[in-house]
This record gives sequence, C-alpha cells and structure tokens, in this order.
Amino acid sequence: MKKVRKAIIPAAGLGTRFLPATKAIAKEMLPIVDKPTIQFIVEEALASGIEDILIVTGKGKRPIEDHFDSNFELEQNLSSKGKTELLKIVEETTGINLHFIRQKRPLGLGHAVLQAKAFVGDEPFVVMLGDYIMQDRDPLTKQLIDCYDKTTASTLAVMSVPQEETSKYGIIDPEEHVGNGLYSVKRFVEKPKAEEAPSNLAIIGRYLLRPEIFDILENQAPGAGGEIQLTDAIDTLNQTQRVFAHEFKGKRYDVGDKLGMLEANIEFGLKHPDTKDGLKAYLKELVAKMK
Repeated sequence: MKKVRKAIIPAAGLGTRFLPATKAIAKEMLPIVDKPTIQFIVEEALASGIEDILIVTGKGKRPIEDHFDSNFELEQNLSSKGKTELLKIVEETTGINLHFIRQKRPLGLGHAVLQAKAFVGDEPFVVMLGDYIMQDRDPLTKQLIDCYDKTTASTLAVMSVPQEETSKYGIIDPEEHVGNGLYSVKRFVEKPKAEEAPSNLAIIGRYLLRPEIFDILENQAPGAGGEIQLTDAIDTLNQTQRVFAHEFKGKRYDVGDKLGMLEANIEFGLKHPDTKDGLKAYLKELVAKMK
C-alpha cells in the first residue's frame, strides 16, 4: 500500500465574494489576524505528514508564491536588528516542498485537480480547499489518512449542515454507517435543492482520493454551473470502487464567506497573544453599548 504523501491545494478562483479587496489581492492571502488563510491549509497538510504540496493557481496569484518564498532582504533586516521572534515567523513559511501550476481557464474544481495528474502519478493524494479552516485535536487531513490506512479507499470529509444550505455543497447519500463516523455511500450529489438532498451530510473541502480519479476527470462532462465537478467524478468512481465519507466533529471556519471570515478573525483574535486582551475588552464594551 502506497503512503499518502502528496496534497493539492486549488487556489485559482477569482474570489468574487470578497470584491473589491480581491481585485488586486489573492483571496487566499486575506489574513486571519496576521496569517494568510492559505498558510493554515499548508500547516494542516504538514501536521498530517504530507511531504509535497502542489498549489494550483491562476492569474493574479503570484503573491502566494512570494509568500512561501525566501525574502533575503527582510530576513537580513530582522536578523541585524535582533528581532528573532519575527525572523522565526518569517522562516516558518520557507523550506516547504511546495510546487505550483497554473489552471489557465476556470473550468471547475474537477479541472483544477486534473492539472495535478503528472504531480500525483500513481499515488493516493489529498485535495484541500482553502475556503475552510478546520480545528480539531487531530488535523482533519490526518483523520482521512488514518481512514485510508485502514480501508485503502478514497475517503471524503463530511459534516452536518442545515437542510436549507444543502444547495451550497456536494451532499452524500449515505448507505451504511460502518463505525467511528465512517459511512459507505450510495451516491454523491453536487449542490442539490434542499427538498431533493438525500441527506444533510455535506462535503467540506477535504478529499483523500485514489489516482484512478484522473482517468474519470479526463472524460468528465460539465455538471452544475457548466463546470467539471469533482463531486460528479467521485460519484462515477464510487460505481467501480468503494468511496467512504468520514464525518468531521471538529470546528469548521468558512473563510470563503464574509461572515465566516469575520467569525474566524474574532475567534482567532481572542486566542492570539498580541490581540486577545484588547479584543476581549473591546467586545465587552461593544456589547454593553448595544444593550
């Protein structure tokens, strides 16, 4: 059995939900307090044992590459001034086995993943979407890898969502609960209407896939929104080999949404040593004024 050691992070989206900020800034570089959202995703991959990461980018995403590159002038400046703590923070983003490839046309998530075929080869791999930051005792990606080590099957992370929100997600039609939050799946449905959704278990942006998915994606017809949908390809894969769903019980921050981004900044700000005391006092004062 081949080890899961590669991850794909699709980052080619236009970020239209955060305009006008994303007119000139990659949405993946928008910060949670003082750290770009994409850095949280990379850190989750590394904490899960991933060795090589491919980021699929598009036009205007060069700042992502610059962020993870070495900045000699900045590092020298911090070092000469004895700012060792800041230097350590800067150096945390370098020395990672990161690779980049461009998705030349925005043809959907399935098409973005297909760009990684040569990078992945014949190995199992993880897809990690940057719209979601996951918090749990064990990283969610590590949880999926642990499932794969037991089943050798493709496994997706799912989470319960309100029924009226099912049209925003890929939804699973669970067949059987096989234990420890793991479900076998009858079918996968991309963004069904609330009244047509087979469950309220939504796919939440973490996928562990076997390499056979690439042959399907190469022949996948456009689906919802006229795009090549990864969920549709997974449903096809499930017809020839088992695909499981792992229910995530931790905390999920939807940083691809304005309100979710604000919530993440507040909650992480209440934990950050530089902001927690001041933010806590401000929120108390704000609540008092609103009464």
